[in-house]
Amino acid sequence: MAICLPDTQDDTPNVPIKLTRVGVTGVKKLLQLERTNKRPIILLPTFDAFVDLPSDQKGVHMSRNPEAISEVLETVSKDSPVDVESLCAKIVEKMMTKHEYAKRVEISMTTDFMFMKESPVTKNKTQEMAQLKAKAVGIRDDNDNISIRKSIGAEVIGMTVCPCAQESVKESDKNKLLEFLDEETTQKVLDTVTFASHNQRGVGTLLIEVPEDKVVKAEDLIEIIEKSMSSPVCELLKRPDENATVMNAHRKPVFVEDCVRNMMEQIVSKYSDFPDDTLITARQENQESIHRHNAFAEKVTTLGELKEELNI
Repeated sequence: MAICLPDTQDDTPNVPIKLTRVGVTGVKKLLQLERTNKRPIILLPTFDAFVDLPSDQKGVHMSRNPEAISEVLETVSKDSPVDVESLCAKIVEKMMTKHEYAKRVEISMTTDFMFMKESPVTKNKTQEMAQLKAKAVGIRDDNDNISIRKSIGAEVIGMTVCPCAQESVKESDKNKLLEFLDEETTQKVLDTVTFASHNQRGVGTLLIEVPEDKVVKAEDLIEIIEKSMSSPVCELLKRPDENATVMNAHRKPVFVEDCVRNMMEQIVSKYSDFPDDTLITARQENQESIHRHNAFAEKVTTLGELKEELNI
């Protein structure tokens, strides 16, 4: 027979202050997602789950967060195919029931995501890795009505080439060429050859809210992120592939700021029919090769604000 133990979480705290987020991080689970007419996807996601805490309650019932995650994942394999952002929304619903005092509930999920790619010249098929992200936030109003907003995102590694360094190399080479070539011939050379620059490993992240009647594929977000940089990267590259990757990247030099702007431009084009209040986050961090620091840029906006900035 179970012993009834005291519930100290419901006590009054010594310092009556409301907390924004309380919960658990790093909850790992095995997840199999069924897909229509395709083989299932096996994922090993990590979940973070939080609720807000009122000022008159000492603590949250912490075990209810991983409990909600487990209960939803137990049922998802028996349901029809479900996307990861909707899965997070289901966990939020479950947590709202378990934490009746919570006004705000948040669940986020990150997992490795494998996708297939071809090398640029030899067309060798290779498995590539990205980070798949999903998030859901639930809000309970004063009338106990609950609204949930869900998002899907991806984090992808690519390659960037510095435009500033490339221009300085080009100018130096131009001056050297002019020592023994006329201006017309020098210009032809400048227009023909590809100039060196320093490179960065770029890490692009994109997150977009998904309305109930819309679908966003992770593969599409991965493509947008890769296109925003100088070049995609690939696990398997033979010599012709290496040459094409390097040459293509140096024909498209971009700053870290350019990457974020490129992502936003593609997002507003592809998802222009989404509601204006759709929240979008684009982030780029370039791991510098000639500095010890990294370069970073980010934009958080709504689709309506983005359309206004772009005069769409």
